[in-house]
Amino acid sequence: MAVRHHLIDRPPSAVWSVLEDTSLYGVWVVGTSASRPERGRWPETGSSITYALRLGHKEFTGRTVVRRIDRPGALELEAESGPLGSARIAFDIRPWGDKTFVIVDEHPLRGVGGFLHNALLDSVLQIRHRTMLARLARLVEEGAAETDGGARSAAPGGPPGAPAAGADFS
Repeated sequence: MAVRHHLIDRPPSAVWSVLEDTSLYGVWVVGTSASRPERGRWPETGSSITYALRLGHKEFTGRTVVRRIDRPGALELEAESGPLGSARIAFDIRPWGDKTFVIVDEHPLRGVGGFLHNALLDSVLQIRHRTMLARLARLVEEGAAETDGGARSAAPGGPPGAPAAGADFS
């Protein structure tokens, strides 16, 4: 099981604004791109989004389903990646003064990932989580989350919610 935490310099409502935006999923989730709603109203229980998952030169289509939501403190997802299997990804979202303490807990459930789950895989997930939580924090802190009147900040000339020009999300 891979567990990682990050302190985000914004309140939980700003973190939720990013988590609830399906168009930003591919920006902060490491390895994914081009996300879109699939079923239901994200992130209600049972709703899902689809995304592209890239591994080297190969691209797979995956989907993520909301298995549990308990605002303002928890979001649990099941990421299904076809032949790679599925994983449980749980976010624990806690107010920490005027900031937010986010804990992510991920472990494989089915498929190759579940079969090959070991300490080495958990180490890889730790690296992935470090990057993923840093990207999430950057999006939240730079204002990609909803702002006054429902408008979104955007890079000049870019689509709403897009990262600022030159932003490094690696």
